[in-house]
Formats: sequence, C-alpha cells, structure tokens
Amino acid sequence: MSTPSEPHHLSDLPSPALIVDLPGLDANLRAMDALLPGTRLRPHVKAFKTTALAARLAADGHTGFCAATPREVEGLVSAGLGEDILLANESLDVARLGALRDSANITVAVDSEATIDAAARGNVESVLIDVEVGLPRCGCDVADAGRLADLARSRGLNVRGVMGYEGHLMMVDDRQERADRVGEAMAQLLAAAEAVGGDIVSGGGTGTFDTNTWCTEIQAGSYTLMDTHYDGLDLPFAPACFIHATVISVSAKGWIVIDAGLKSLGMDHGDPSWGHGDVFFCSDEHTTLVPTDGSTWRVGDTTTITPAHIDPTVAKHQTMWVTNGASVVDRWDVDLRHW
Repeated sequence: MSTPSEPHHLSDLPSPALIVDLPGLDANLRAMDALLPGTRLRPHVKAFKTTALAARLAADGHTGFCAATPREVEGLVSAGLGEDILLANESLDVARLGALRDSANITVAVDSEATIDAAARGNVESVLIDVEVGLPRCGCDVADAGRLADLARSRGLNVRGVMGYEGHLMMVDDRQERADRVGEAMAQLLAAAEAVGGDIVSGGGTGTFDTNTWCTEIQAGSYTLMDTHYDGLDLPFAPACFIHATVISVSAKGWIVIDAGLKSLGMDHGDPSWGHGDVFFCSDEHTTLVPTDGSTWRVGDTTTITPAHIDPTVAKHQTMWVTNGASVVDRWDVDLRHW
C-alpha cells in the first residue's frame, strides 16, 4: 500500500488545518529580536506548543524557555532545549522534572509552603518565588516572599529570584496607562525581589513586552503567531497563524458554512475574524460566515479565519503546516500538547 505524499500546496491540506505563514512569523521574530535580544526574552512555549519553533528561537539566541505544564518542560528537554527552563506555574507534579535534573537546568515557580515542599521532595534544584502583582491568580503576597525564600533555601533549594505576571494589564488599550500600571505592578515585584534575593526578576508578556522595563527577562510567547485579541494593541506584530477551512455549504439566504468550528478554535476571547465578511456564529464543526459578496462563493472553495486566542487554538491541533503563500514548506508537530 502506498503512503500519501506530503502536501505541497494549500489545496492539498485536509481541513480544518492549522497553518503558519512563514513570512509573517519571520517578521514577528525580527520585531521582537530588535527590542529583546538573547536571554532578555524567555519565550513562553505555551503559546505555540511545538519544539520546532522553540528550536528556531534557540538558534536566534533565546536559549531560556518558559513553560506552563510539566509536559512542555519534558518535551523541551527531550528536544535538547533544556539549557534553562522555567515552569512558570505552580505544580505538585514536579518529581517528573526532578528526574531530569542531570540532563537539564529546570526551575519551578513556588508560592506556598506546599509547593516548596513538593519541589524539595521532587528533587527539583531551583525555584523562583512567584509573587501576586495584581492578577487574581497564583502568587504569594509581597510581604511573604522573603519568608518563603528562606524556607526554600532551608529545604536545600536554590532560589534564583522572583517572578510576577501582570496579566491583568496585557490588554490595556492606552499605551501610557499600560506603562504606568505596569510600573506600579513591578514596584511590588521589585520590593519582593529585594527581600528574596537572586538574580532573576521574571515577568511580562506579549502585551507588555516593551512597557515592562523592570524585569530582567520577559515571558512572551503569543507574539510569534499572534491572534486577533492581541492584534488590537499597538504592537509591532501581526497574526501569522490561521485556520485553513473549506466551504461545505452555500445558502441562498446569503451565508456560507465552513468546516472549522469550536473543536478547532480557542473561543474564550470571542469569535475568529474573517477578511471577506462577518462571522455569524461558530458551532462544533462549523462556522457560519456572511460574505460581503455572497455571489462569489461556491462549495469546495477554501478560505482562512484568524483565531481570537492563539494558545488554546494551537492546543486543539496535532500539526502546524508552515506555508509561504500557497506553498506548504514544512510541517511541525504540536508535540508539547497535554500535561
């Protein structure tokens, strides 16, 4: 039995398919490198979940990575990208990372006695004290950071510094307001850093990558592929990741239906966008679109939609198809999925 040949053209792809526009990706990487070269950026792999892109970033000098799940850390190590990995998330499932201690440099975020105990029992070598700086999620109180650092050191852990994520400020529209409020959040983090010690002050993200001038490293990841949520800000990046879909129905009432829906899109930031009209609604396997000119669309036509939130969109797919125009030039396994 012969095996199917690799697709060489967009028309060869099964749909729905996750596609990455290579020129757009390259432009985003250049824009980031111009402002945060080398280890000033700690790329967050949760946004793109593929070691193929991580390897590209490492080759560009970004050799330290940020991860959200133990699986992402394990995948990076397996791909030979374990020079400096931060699990920027609390986890009690860290013994699996301690087992990699001899082959990688892994640091985990901690914000409590329980997570410190888990790191010590799990043979993890290094930690950052995670500090809450305004986002109601993980992180200890600023006033407790020094005590937790002392506790971690007493348990034999290397305390490398602090991290604090100002995620609640990523989408502040006005640039000056964004910068001012980031400064207020980082003042809290720097106070914690003084009590904790260490060399690292880690934080930031795509939305604040250039207004956060206080952290020693910025944890941005979405900038690589972008989405419509971030595209509304004054950032030097543009969407480079799309869902390739096929028109499967055309209604005389003016709408068309494509074969990509909720099961291929992250929807927590709203509907995807479409450059040829409006998105009517999304259902499990379908998205109903209202074209500007309905007379031009036929069953079998293909089109692309742009996701509103890139991270959960990527996590729904097994493969990224890398394209240059209508040509398929590579395929990247989304090998950092799951936990």
